[in-house]
Amino acid sequence: MRILLVEDDRRVAAALASALTRRGYEVEHAATVAAALSAAPCDLVLLDLTLPDGDGTEVCRELRRRSSQLGIIAVTARGEERDRVLGLRLGADDYVVKPFSMVELQARIEAVLRRAAHAAPARDLIEVGSVRIDVAARTVAVAGQPVALTRKEFDILLSLARQPGTAVPRDRILLDVWGTTWADRHTVEVHVGSLRGKLGDPRLVETVRGVGYRLRGE
Repeated sequence: MRILLVEDDRRVAAALASALTRRGYEVEHAATVAAALSAAPCDLVLLDLTLPDGDGTEVCRELRRRSSQLGIIAVTARGEERDRVLGLRLGADDYVVKPFSMVELQARIEAVLRRAAHAAPARDLIEVGSVRIDVAARTVAVAGQPVALTRKEFDILLSLARQPGTAVPRDRILLDVWGTTWADRHTVEVHVGSLRGKLGDPRLVETVRGVGYRLRGE
């Protein structure tokens, strides 16, 4: 899960980046409008509205123009109602006023990512190697043979299949399937073990040590 942290105060940015990294997120820091708009794609933006080379609201407007699915949380000292309303109207999904706790920020991040995941258009049919997933019907076939999966097993497989050949972090799977990153990670291991058995070839779902899992293609 990749977060772009747009914050001009480097001490605040360092503390936030450290806390978010400990929670399993990959964090890129941008201290200016220019850096924010040239950053690599991410899943969510934590956006300070006061930046040295411009207004963060313009960053919000431009990022929303580029993507309707990107999660954006304004993180700022501007607590007046008019500022909150302006940020939300420009495309922010949520608004956090400094000072705030990491517990609150974590909850808001999870809520925004959950809404973005639900709003994302689903592909009707996904094929990765011998695995064929019908998203709408929630059915799976391997080498043409139907495979019966539980709801959680199906959702785990779908999370991996949306990024075939890519290592999907456990926290991403937890968020996709359980709607939170605070669940017991052992739960993922148990369900993945069961999923491997049902797919008939344990090698289809690879463990990426220290990261998560990967669905193999051909």
